[in-house]
Amino acid sequence: MDNRKLPTLEELEAKLGGFDFKRILVRSDLNVPITDGLIDDDLRIKESLRTLEWLAERKASVVVCSHLGRPNGQKDSKYSIEPVREKLLDKLPDLHVLENLRFNPGEELNDQAFIDYLVSGAGEEAFDAYVNDAFGASHREHASIVGPPKTLPSAAGFLLQREVEIVQKVLDSPKRPFLMLLGGAKVSDKLALIEKMLDSVDEIIIGGGMCFTFLAASGIPVGDSLVEKEMLETCRRLMDSGISIKLPLDFTAMNSNGQIGNPDIEAEVRQCGGSIPDGWMGLDIGPGSAVEFSDAVFEAGTVLWNGPMGVFEDPRFSAGTETVARGMAETRAFTFVGGGDSAFAIKKFGFSDSIDHISTGGGATLELIEKGDLPGLMALRESEIES
Repeated sequence: MDNRKLPTLEELEAKLGGFDFKRILVRSDLNVPITDGLIDDDLRIKESLRTLEWLAERKASVVVCSHLGRPNGQKDSKYSIEPVREKLLDKLPDLHVLENLRFNPGEELNDQAFIDYLVSGAGEEAFDAYVNDAFGASHREHASIVGPPKTLPSAAGFLLQREVEIVQKVLDSPKRPFLMLLGGAKVSDKLALIEKMLDSVDEIIIGGGMCFTFLAASGIPVGDSLVEKEMLETCRRLMDSGISIKLPLDFTAMNSNGQIGNPDIEAEVRQCGGSIPDGWMGLDIGPGSAVEFSDAVFEAGTVLWNGPMGVFEDPRFSAGTETVARGMAETRAFTFVGGGDSAFAIKKFGFSDSIDHISTGGGATLELIEKGDLPGLMALRESEIES
């Protein structure tokens, strides 16, 4: 991992001779789930406030920009940032918040004309400096992430700094034993992460849909469960690599009449031990495996968790994820939740306050671990070197 220091807000303040009345463009990650105009999870908003409040206290004129969802380069009221803007203004009434960056196709295309529009003031007075606090978007080579540092004095915000420092800590000096707990649907989505961490962790526990490809590779019948056939040989190779890989031994399964997320459709759900018969699909780890995995969390010194143990959005298949989440909350180990669905599950089950670090990044967290750097971080370092 690239351990070169990122330019800090304090260094930017010194470079500008103070922030008084300076126009600062802050790229935050305010991409939060919104349903019918109501924010479902405001973690990213809360985590962004420290940088914004710090700048406001120093009398900076702060303009915040972010993307929200995937509007495909077109204005769409469904993806308006207005609900986020209202929540921010409750805390910081003088803040100016730009509309969704992705309403302009130039954002995702990293278009120079759109970069010029942003740094020249987004239609108003030109900016004096740029702050990237959008860790969750810093793996994207998008205009607002990699463009402004080319022309503006730039720094990393507090959230971005903290996210990077914690990943460095987990990778460079984890308290042993170091356990990686993985879930989610597909092995292919986590393959790069697994291969990167093979020499760093002491044990890998695999649940979620991806466990069935590993089980099938071991010759265990998994019925109609999700199996990536093209990944079977890869799974065999990983299991032969010498690292301890623990798989579930019992499962919660549903017969083929059922529909995920719709308990009203008549279907049978049952516990399966050891294997899953034809006509049944595994959708959660079983109670025995959930307890075993939770016990492993208690015995660890550091736990990195990415991916749920089952389809936890459906209450019939949430017990495995909830049990593991409770173990994460109660262990004395350093607990790191790698964003995405795992972070949502931790909040859903009420354990957010008991986790040492819940990353605001999903893909960004994985890419930083896998590749050791991100386009947004590189842009900031190059800005600092050139200035």
